[in-house]
Amino acid sequence: MIPDSEHKHNFHTHTFRCKHARGDVADYCEEALALGMETLGFSDHSALPDDRWLSARMEYGGLDDYVQAMNRARIDYPALNVVKGMECEYLTEFHSFYQDELLDEKGFDYLVGAAHFFPLRGEWVGTYGGTRDSASLRAYADYVIDMMSTGLFDFIAHPDLFGNCYAVWDRDTDACSRDILNAAREYDVGMEINALGMRKQARKSPDNPFPLYPWRPFWELAAECDAPVIVNSDAHRPEDLQGLAGKAHTLRVELGLREMDIDGLRARGNRHRAA
Repeated sequence: MIPDSEHKHNFHTHTFRCKHARGDVADYCEEALALGMETLGFSDHSALPDDRWLSARMEYGGLDDYVQAMNRARIDYPALNVVKGMECEYLTEFHSFYQDELLDEKGFDYLVGAAHFFPLRGEWVGTYGGTRDSASLRAYADYVIDMMSTGLFDFIAHPDLFGNCYAVWDRDTDACSRDILNAAREYDVGMEINALGMRKQARKSPDNPFPLYPWRPFWELAAECDAPVIVNSDAHRPEDLQGLAGKAHTLRVELGLREMDIDGLRARGNRHRAA
């Protein structure tokens, strides 16, 4: 088993701004240095111009404060490579917001694609509880693939999130996962093994029939499809920056999964800090 302390580069970190996390940028930087980490990528849930889904993300008006907190951290913590990111659902009407405002104007280093919600029959459906049958699985997979095709996102957070409410691996989960993973290889977008899911599994009630995530059959398929993979802690508290990340890295090594180019992500933070 790889120890958690070997997790030196984390690109999935949340602050209090998303309303379900604790701590600000400086709190995570202090903890990262205490843990001997080298790279800390922040990826709070994206503000959106129409302030959609505000129960679990920052207000659009809070975006500049988030950017300023990361910029200050680059000055205050020179021994740590702070990389500026955002975790985003993709909405076609906001394509220019992601590209022109976040990446170009505000200087974000990377964007993370996520499917906490996905379109189904003209409505946005929550993935927590919403992927229960073949139609919703197909809609989820199509949405993730469309997201990857935009070229905006370096990796997809917890792509096997549907395991939170789909109890049995079957031909539908296999087919949709295979499509996602083949697209990840084609578009060279990383698939995230998410250690928060492992922390959730450790706390799961024995009466809960759902596997949650990471769901092992998905990652066995990832090895078969040669999809690029990244491991992140998905920290919502400073003390979780390395929480069970070693177990997630062990799964990657055990299955022989191909690691995505995290050196490229790290270099973006170093380049902008030097500038």
